[in-house]
Amino acid sequence: MSDEFDSTQRPFRFFDNREKYLMFVTTCGEKWAIAEQVGSEIANISPRPPALNLFDAGTGDGTVLASSLRRLHEAFPHVPFLVVGKEISLEDLRLTLEKLPDRFAEHPQMVVVMTNMHYSEAPRLCPNTKAKQAALNWRDCALDGSTSHEFETQINALRPLLRDWWQVRTSDKTGNPLYEQPSVLVLYRADQKFVLDAVIPRRGACDLDYDLIIAAQPYRARHPVEIKVRTVLAPLAAALAPGGRMITIQATGQDPGMEIIRAVWPGEQPFQTPGPMLLEALMPCLAESFPDRRYSADTQRTNLFRYGLHVMPTEIREHIGTSTLLAAWNAAVYVAQIDDRQVTAAMTGSAYLDATAEVLARHGGLWFIDESFVVSRQT
Repeated sequence: MSDEFDSTQRPFRFFDNREKYLMFVTTCGEKWAIAEQVGSEIANISPRPPALNLFDAGTGDGTVLASSLRRLHEAFPHVPFLVVGKEISLEDLRLTLEKLPDRFAEHPQMVVVMTNMHYSEAPRLCPNTKAKQAALNWRDCALDGSTSHEFETQINALRPLLRDWWQVRTSDKTGNPLYEQPSVLVLYRADQKFVLDAVIPRRGACDLDYDLIIAAQPYRARHPVEIKVRTVLAPLAAALAPGGRMITIQATGQDPGMEIIRAVWPGEQPFQTPGPMLLEALMPCLAESFPDRRYSADTQRTNLFRYGLHVMPTEIREHIGTSTLLAAWNAAVYVAQIDDRQVTAAMTGSAYLDATAEVLARHGGLWFIDESFVVSRQT
C-alpha cells in the first residue's frame, strides 16, 4: 500500500494488521488469481539483453512473485532475470525470502533485489534526497552452493541484519509505516556471478527499467485519483522499458463481499476510482512528463476476474460454521479496507455474523471481483 500520502483522517490502517492479513491470504484465492493475470502478460513481453527485468511493487507474502517467477522460467528458461521487489514489512520480507531458494535452484541466472523504499525511489534503487542516499544500506549476498537447502540456510542467516535494516516508524498523520533507513539487499548465486556481472545492480549506478511491473493492490482504495496516479502509478509506469508492460490490479466492490459491508455500514463507498478513471488521469500525465515516449492503454475498459473464499460446499449447504463466518467476515472487511476501530465496534454485537451468514447462504459461498488494467510503453 502507498506509504507517501498525507491525510489526518485515518491514523490506523486496518489492512496492515498482520493477523487479519494472513488470515485473508490463507483463506482466499486472490494471490493465485492475481498470478494468473500476471501470467497472461508474459507472452506480450520481449526482454532485451542482458536480462529480463521484473519489478514487484509490493511483494506481500511473496506468493504472486514466486508464481510469476515459475511462469517466467517456463517462458524464458535460459534468460537471466533481474527481479526487484519493494516491501516495507519485515514479516512480508521474511515470507518472500522463504520462497526464493527453490527459484534460485531452478533458475540459476537470477538476481533478486529487495528494498523498502518508496514507489518513487524503489525502481531505481535510489533514495530521493542526498541525506537518504548517504544513509542507504546496501548488501550484496552471493549465495554459495547449488541446492535450495544451501540457499535457504544462507538467506535465513540474514534475518538479524534485516531486522535492523527494515525498521519502520509510524506516520503521525497517516498511520502508515515509513522506513527508518532506505535499504537494499541483493541476492544471487556465487557460481553465476561472472555471467551475471552485467545484471547485478551497483550502488549509485542503477539506471534500471523493467519489462514487467506488477502493481497488485498498491494503494489505499479510498485515496483520490490524483494521489494514486502521482505517488504510485506514474512513477512505476515511468520505469517501464521500451516494450514493457505494467499490470495493475485493484478491488472493485462489485461482489457479495461488499454486500456484507453495506449490510453493516450502508454508507460505505471504498471503491470510487475504477480502472478507466485512473487510466484517463495517468495517460496525459505520462504524455506531459515524457513527450518523447509513447504509452498505450485501453482507457475504456478493464479485465474483471473473480476469486473466492476457500470453503467446503457441504458446509454452506448444511451448516455454516463459526470459523467460516469469521473467515468470510475478515475477508470482506479486509478487501473493503475498513478501519479497525469500525470493525471492533461492529463485532460487539451479532449483526455482523448474521449479515455474513445471510450473504453466504444466499450466494452459496463468498467471492470477490478484482479488475486489472495494463499500461505498456511502446518500443
